[in-house]
Amino acid sequence: MAIVVTGGAGFIGSNFALDWLARSDERVVNLDALTYAGNLQTLAPLANDPRHVFVQGDIRDRALVGRLLADHRPRSIVHFAAESHVDRSIHGPGAFVRTNVEGTFTLLEAARAYWGGLEGDAKRDFRFLHVSTDEVYGSLGKDDAPFTETHPYEPNSPYSASKAASDHLVRAWHHTYGVPVLTTNCSNNYGPYQFPEKLIPLMIVNALAGKPLPIYGDGMNVRDWLYVTDHCSGIRRVLEAGTVGETYNIGGWNEMPNLQIVHTLCDLLDELHPNPAGSYRRLITYVKDRPGHDRRYAIDARKIERELGWRPAESFATGIRKTVQWYLDHPQWVADVQSGAYREWVAANYGAR
Repeated sequence: MAIVVTGGAGFIGSNFALDWLARSDERVVNLDALTYAGNLQTLAPLANDPRHVFVQGDIRDRALVGRLLADHRPRSIVHFAAESHVDRSIHGPGAFVRTNVEGTFTLLEAARAYWGGLEGDAKRDFRFLHVSTDEVYGSLGKDDAPFTETHPYEPNSPYSASKAASDHLVRAWHHTYGVPVLTTNCSNNYGPYQFPEKLIPLMIVNALAGKPLPIYGDGMNVRDWLYVTDHCSGIRRVLEAGTVGETYNIGGWNEMPNLQIVHTLCDLLDELHPNPAGSYRRLITYVKDRPGHDRRYAIDARKIERELGWRPAESFATGIRKTVQWYLDHPQWVADVQSGAYREWVAANYGAR
């Protein structure tokens, strides 16, 4: 038995592959294009593991995807591969349309052809699980109820618009062609191996380097935070028992503003890695807000709890402490991902602010 994981060298996908193989002997066929955010170092523990088959390639390569499915005969495709950073989507939206929309279309077509050729139990049991985001739902007001699975789509950035488009394609391929799909929409992930362009690892890396901690606007944009291994366990549960054609929101029940996140990180670093120059809070710097910055996201994750019995294992307090400690314990991984291209990106995005 095998599953295909797309984007399995990225942050969430690599955590999923590592977690899957720690719990199962089922092979993982890992397809990743190794763009800036893909990192084979993360997968180093699997380098000599015959259960892990890594293939470098683009999800838009229909012939490649078709060969992988034909050769490995997976029972499921778990689709993580995506361009996923709002700031990057503002600077270069084309890549988001190509990967998130065209790539998902190509995968769905390959999956449709493969599934159509299956028979018996193999056809009945096959699943295409599409991993998406709460950002497709748009922005919430301070007192609005959290996003449910039936909330209208109102994407406000090129990133969220491209993910919304991919969600619609997945739904359409199920209703039109019968492809057995599942969709998950998660809140903001954090944890080990996250590329330091996102808020939490960026703040940790900058603080340790004595650099400013840039906070957009007033710092009161609210997000729900989900520890990455909890996200992985939620996906496993949906893959195991989710109802075909359904969407499941996976959230952490941890709503808080960005400024509070940064204060928490500074306080943990003061405790775990104190700086003689004083508290890391001294590095906090407010910068011009990004265009179209959604004010609040919040996930209502009661459906997955009610129907599938899943809840996150980590509180924010336990998850964020593990995360900070991981970055402190892995300075070489951090140094290796901070290439010239990464430094150029940070300068382009924050320098003018």
